[in-house]
Amino acid sequence: MSTGVNSLSPRAREIATVARELLEREGLDGLSMRKLAARLGIRAPSLYKHFASKEALEATLISIGFEEQAALFGAALANASEPLAAMARAYREFAQNNRQLYRLMYDRALNRPLLFAGSEDAAAEPSIEAAGDDLDLARAAWAFAHGMTILELNGRFPADADLDAAWRRGMTALESAVRR
Repeated sequence: MSTGVNSLSPRAREIATVARELLEREGLDGLSMRKLAARLGIRAPSLYKHFASKEALEATLISIGFEEQAALFGAALANASEPLAAMARAYREFAQNNRQLYRLMYDRALNRPLLFAGSEDAAAEPSIEAAGDDLDLARAAWAFAHGMTILELNGRFPADADLDAAWRRGMTALESAVRR
């Protein structure tokens, strides 16, 4: 059985693409089935032929995000001398380039049964590898990266804060804990 974005019908992929564009333009509150249908030039009930619910559509977007992260994180680790720092750069860049998708992925409870099988694990695997297969360290690094990321996205740091320096300092501390 095919899983992931390739398991979607062409029309479902089109709907997901337009939903992601709507999400990025209008934010989490702006993503509605009614607005999505209007952008697609169809009636909202037609969307339910492809997605059982708005939550299922959101889970598809999250799964696609995880698949993209898995590819980005894997590429970041290739030949990285400081794997956690490389992962952090890729994580931060993904969030900056996909602000609303990032919020959808990480700002609320995750309905795992609706995700593409293995998508979340695929995104986590490079992080665990970067942490020397230390799951606790991988979680600590993710918590640091998420905290820095969401605070940055929400404009919570003072204007004169050197966020690059804070990222380097945090990742250097975490990197020193990696057992090689």
